[in-house]
Amino acid sequence: MSHFPIEQIISFQPIEYQNATDVMQARIASIHKGEASGMFWFLEHPSLYTAGTSAKETDLLSQNFPVYEAGRGGQYTYHGPGQLVIYCMVDLKAVELDVRQYVKVLEHWILRVLLSYGIEGALYPDRIGVWVTHPITKKESKIAAIGVRVTHGVTWHGLSFNIAPDLEHYQGIVPCGISDFGVTSLLDLGIITSFNDVICAFCATIPAQFSKK
Repeated sequence: MSHFPIEQIISFQPIEYQNATDVMQARIASIHKGEASGMFWFLEHPSLYTAGTSAKETDLLSQNFPVYEAGRGGQYTYHGPGQLVIYCMVDLKAVELDVRQYVKVLEHWILRVLLSYGIEGALYPDRIGVWVTHPITKKESKIAAIGVRVTHGVTWHGLSFNIAPDLEHYQGIVPCGISDFGVTSLLDLGIITSFNDVICAFCATIPAQFSKK
């Protein structure tokens, strides 16, 4: 089977984390065998925390929500209603990227979506994720997180983008192990939009690396 085009799937009801993991594992196995194309899966989760491979026990401050071992890179993060998760299952060889390049492509994808809302995002070598400055408070906060796992050369997990989640839910963890900065969302920045509109913004800016050459 051709690796292109990468299939786009949208789930409009919250997906349980373990169900999502099972689907991703099955898909990457099929991609590895050449039986399926890559996939971008757009979804929301019910409220939960995930722990990456670098997660520190002391960064889990409360267990108000279920905690899952994700197996992806990174530390603790929150998923829940009002946050768009995009699970990206991509054969790195087919798109001619190494892991570092792939992460950069995801980061710049997020930056392009932010620009479509009139927001200038920022990347930093010493801070994971995509960052923005609040127009009123001038505080810098994270609006999107990236966590990637690669199996047999195929990526899974992906990115999360805050549309309008309950930011209080981040207080149960030290997000991505960074305690000096907060977390924000489009709503917190004064932008009212919908899950569907943000998905459309991501679909309209899919990086060229993920298109057939």
